[in-house]
Amino acid sequence: MATSIAPRPVTAPRVAVPRLRGRALVPWLFLAPAIVLFLVFKFVPMFQAVVMSFQDVRPYLGNVGVGGRNYTGLVQSSGFLSAVGNTVVLAVGQTVGALVVGFVLALLVEGQARSLAFVRSAAFLPVVVPVAVVAELWRALYSPSPDGPFNEIIALFGALPQGYLNDPGQSLLSVMAVGIWRDAPYDMMIIVAGLVGIDRTLYEAADIDGASRWRRIFHVTLPGLRPVIAILLTLAAVRGLRVFTEVFALTNGGPNGTTEVLMTFIYKVGFEQNRLGLASAGAVVLFLATLVLTLGVRAVRR
Repeated sequence: MATSIAPRPVTAPRVAVPRLRGRALVPWLFLAPAIVLFLVFKFVPMFQAVVMSFQDVRPYLGNVGVGGRNYTGLVQSSGFLSAVGNTVVLAVGQTVGALVVGFVLALLVEGQARSLAFVRSAAFLPVVVPVAVVAELWRALYSPSPDGPFNEIIALFGALPQGYLNDPGQSLLSVMAVGIWRDAPYDMMIIVAGLVGIDRTLYEAADIDGASRWRRIFHVTLPGLRPVIAILLTLAAVRGLRVFTEVFALTNGGPNGTTEVLMTFIYKVGFEQNRLGLASAGAVVLFLATLVLTLGVRAVRR
């Protein structure tokens, strides 16, 4: 009598359950305090500023919605348009000036890291010095009196004393010079790092072809620094649009509004005139301008 053997039940193959779920949460636990701080002190206020830009802000009385009236009043304000113009001029001047000066300094201190370590550190000092200290230093140098440091220097060449920060025709250029002096060392260090990545055989080939130093700079150095320059232009342009401390400490927008920029305009409208809705609208416009500028530079780089 034949016996039948019952088939063995087919069991599904065991799938190794990944044990990375718990590990994946560990980085987020470390990031949680920073994320909470960003939410509370940055992103939530940003959202509130957007809401307030459509309201007539009345502390302790309740806000009243006004639609786009704040933005209309902002555009019609002569002080706002003047601040926009000054901001653009200051941003372009500081960006180009700091980049050119930083490039020249980078070429001077390139190579021989040990022998030039002190020079690089000394050149980088303006970046680490607090802006308020820098402003007070330059205010003393810009003293309009005949015995002021800069006036004494130009007097050696027969020039008359200048007003600098007190002269409406020179105040914006004087603030721009301070920004260039402070930002150029930062650009210098980034460019020095970019110079290290350029293939040295290109310089050797250019030297064999008889190219002069200037031709090597224009045909080898600058093309090799194209990504670095694009990054510096983006950072410097954003920094120029958000300039505040230098102007506030040096001139506070004066004389006669010739150095008024967007940030000082927003500060005065919001905290001195107590028009928080209008100030919020100005902050939103500044944010959008910065966003468009950043995306535009990225598009050009691509």
